[in-house]
Amino acid sequence: MTMLFDPPATPAVPVIRGDSLFPVRRIFCVGRNYEAHAREMGFAPEREAPIWFTKSPAALCAAGGMIPYPPGTRNCHYEMEFVVAIAGSGFRVDAADAMALVFGYACGLDLTRRDLQNAAKAKGFPWDTGKDFENAAVIGPITRAADFGIPAAQRIWLKQNGTIRQDAVLSDMIWSVAELVADLSGMYHLAPGDLIYTGTPAGVGPIAPKDLLESGIDGLAPISLRVGEPE
Repeated sequence: MTMLFDPPATPAVPVIRGDSLFPVRRIFCVGRNYEAHAREMGFAPEREAPIWFTKSPAALCAAGGMIPYPPGTRNCHYEMEFVVAIAGSGFRVDAADAMALVFGYACGLDLTRRDLQNAAKAKGFPWDTGKDFENAAVIGPITRAADFGIPAAQRIWLKQNGTIRQDAVLSDMIWSVAELVADLSGMYHLAPGDLIYTGTPAGVGPIAPKDLLESGIDGLAPISLRVGEPE
């Protein structure tokens, strides 16, 4: 049998130290994983089960360039995130063993069409269109776990046009990396190439054309993103 058209290339993220690329298989994201962010979104910061949603690999966007202002929205928000890259395989993994699946970490931005998300939530509908769209999963180069160390009190921050908007530490997360990996592995067979966006601190807000977003996490390569005019 012949393919009707050429299949799309597999998205991949550069790995720091060497010339390797990390091929991306799936993108999982966690909602409301920082107490202060849960409060600013109008929810009690309870330690309930992690809230998961997904983005397609087609949403992946390399940091450092410019993207057009996303279509279909008038209220697109930045959300700075600590990204976990998985290179092991596991199903129903205990938290004590979960870190063995982790290859490394990166800085990421979860862009959100907030108006579409809120409208869907109000009607009890899925909010895929608010989260999963082109350039919605921004990511920087991956640092190997051994080079980064244990996620703990590393600072996570974001500047918008030079002004600090988000500023927290990774230990503010309600669910740790090991707990997130373990929980996710109870619902999916995790495999090499999976990415986990682990949630965002308080301070999320709207982007606009001509914005410059700069963000970073201690120990990781910082990232930037410019926002252009709508297409």
